[in-house]
Amino acid sequence: MTHRIKLILAGASALLALVAAGPSHADTTLSFLIDNNPDTVAAAEALVAAYQAKAPDVTIEIEPRAGGGEGDNIIKTRLATGEMSDVFLYNSGSLLQALKPTQTLVDLSDLSSQAKVDEGFKSVVRADGKIYGVPFGTAMAGGILYNRKIYQDLGLSVPKTWADFMANNAKVKAAGKVAVAQTYRDTWTSQLFVLADFYNLHAAVPNFAADYTANKAKYAETPAALKGFERLKDVHDAGLMNEDFGAASYDDGLRMVATGEAAHYPMLSFAVGALKQNYPENLNDVGFFAQPSDDAATNGLTVWMPPALYIPLTSQHAEEARKFVDFAGSVEACKIMVETNAVQGPSLIDGCDLPASVPPAIKDMLPYFEAKDKTTPALEFVSPIKGPALEQITVEVGSGIRQPADAAKLYDDDVRKQAKQLGLPNW
Repeated sequence: MTHRIKLILAGASALLALVAAGPSHADTTLSFLIDNNPDTVAAAEALVAAYQAKAPDVTIEIEPRAGGGEGDNIIKTRLATGEMSDVFLYNSGSLLQALKPTQTLVDLSDLSSQAKVDEGFKSVVRADGKIYGVPFGTAMAGGILYNRKIYQDLGLSVPKTWADFMANNAKVKAAGKVAVAQTYRDTWTSQLFVLADFYNLHAAVPNFAADYTANKAKYAETPAALKGFERLKDVHDAGLMNEDFGAASYDDGLRMVATGEAAHYPMLSFAVGALKQNYPENLNDVGFFAQPSDDAATNGLTVWMPPALYIPLTSQHAEEARKFVDFAGSVEACKIMVETNAVQGPSLIDGCDLPASVPPAIKDMLPYFEAKDKTTPALEFVSPIKGPALEQITVEVGSGIRQPADAAKLYDDDVRKQAKQLGLPNW
């Protein structure tokens, strides 16, 4: 009987000790909000699996969201209502600044992984001297994916001028193929001819970004800036697109250029990850080139920094979220994402070397990075301004609904509203 009492007392003491210690970390569940691109989902799942193997007392639940403007609204609404996930994936650069990070996000400056993160990336997730994100993936570029078999069959050369590009398109159309895949169901994909043209704009007007930010330059009043909208009109008016361009999706565009249904698809190079996931047998059939300019001597690449992982101030598990994000910024995590999704561009983590064998689309892109003055960051990384309505405006131009000059004026007005929201001077 005495022995039984001692066991009961020991059990009670252990129970009291557990109660005093509080909830167990075994019950920690982190919510992780990402966009629904197949390559993003694959990388996030691999990242989570690796982290949970290291921290078995943590469960991370992934929640995909829509991309484009709908996704932007989801992010902003959840932050505003205090319902944001413990960790979320979102753009770096100007769209991050629109979230007012100093008021809504956890400072991640002191994470150990930041020591190996590229300074160029840190600059696009920084506000008031503090760093709020870690990179999710490699750097990437905007340009045009093309089907290498079509080019070989028709004897085409990679164009450096817009005239040569349109001449290639005419030959593709004459051969009975879709020359340029457009996928306006996913409205964000409509922006590439405008956004990827920034290298050409910067080459023509080097001070455009600074003057644009200071309200001294406008798209509608700068011929080199108007070119991107005119490119959309050129392609539409020449009848080069797939008939279902208004209903086609991002994945449709990837399928078309991968399988040879289409010769070209204007896109960011992160699409190489989705190609690897969804069309691995066609991965080597897809190449990449920079958006051509009016002059072959001006031929370079517009570069995008990857999105980042952030933690909202409202997270109830901020410390555990910090540990996960710190892992995501490590060399190990970088290699996991590269192995999962194919390389999209140069690594932004020191020590995360690219594999010796990369897909042709990436091989096509790397020489721009290796040459002097052949790359420039996209406008959204050198200016805090990016109007949220651009993707709707470019759909209208690309669909023949709105003229380039009118579109540029409308976008200038959209930009003015955002600049005022950001409290920029001279607006």
